[in-house]
Amino acid sequence: MRLTLTVSTTDRRTYDVHTSLAVIVDWERKYQRRAGDLAAGFHIEDLAYLAYASEKRAGDTTVDFDTWLTYVETIEVKDTQESHPTVAAPTDGN
Repeated sequence: MRLTLTVSTTDRRTYDVHTSLAVIVDWERKYQRRAGDLAAGFHIEDLAYLAYASEKRAGDTTVDFDTWLTYVETIEVKDTQESHPTVAAPTDGN
């Protein structure tokens, strides 16, 4: 599972962060939930922690989670799935 999250900060910066397997496992351990639980619904703190942990693992932040949150205005899940439209199959009449 890999998510791309768009983070907007209080100083008007916007950037994307990408989760990794290590980040998802970190989230599972911290919140005692399974990654599959995210499909059924999530809290905004889940997204915030995933974005924070991604930045921390990448070396882009050194502050603790709560301090990091004070600089974040919004977090959104970016739709990164490619569109694969299907072509209608021919029928006997076509």
